[in-house]
Amino acid sequence: MTMAVANEVILLMRQRGGASYFGEPVSQLEHALQAAWLASLAGASRQLVLAALLHDVGHLLHNLPESIASEGVDTAHEIAGYDWILRRFGPIVAEPARYHVAAKRYLCAVEPEYRATLSPASLESLQLQGGPMDEGQIRAFEALPCYREAVMVRRWDDEAKVPGLVVPGIEEYREIIESECLRLMN
Repeated sequence: MTMAVANEVILLMRQRGGASYFGEPVSQLEHALQAAWLASLAGASRQLVLAALLHDVGHLLHNLPESIASEGVDTAHEIAGYDWILRRFGPIVAEPARYHVAAKRYLCAVEPEYRATLSPASLESLQLQGGPMDEGQIRAFEALPCYREAVMVRRWDDEAKVPGLVVPGIEEYREIIESECLRLMN
């Protein structure tokens, strides 16, 4: 079972990850690998490294065009990704990925300078995702047990857009994928 899940993740990343990352200068796979690498460099737990690797997997699960945000459509990729990750790795990996979009909205509300760091594509999707949070949404977000982890995934997400950056490949994460799948089964 664990090998099958690892094969599934790696195959999905290889087959669908070459697509452009919605207006960013990297592919989906490059973005995922950079986010996981940044999490590793930060000394994150294995679960959080895996959440960083898979945070945008929802984009790989649909067949929508790269221009979808420009057409005014929010793909809700974090929900599709959450369901997919949850079934394979449980909430400790799925929750930070689920809330990485909410974390962007949160950071725009609580750190005024944060919004200026967002890429044009991220600013465009921010509007589709509801814009910065209001006070009630901020309090609700901060009440989530995983909100700090979601913010970390968000920051790695924002930084993981460097063209040509050399980072470990997807096979380097096989052992983490297998061990986290096994952890869920036990």
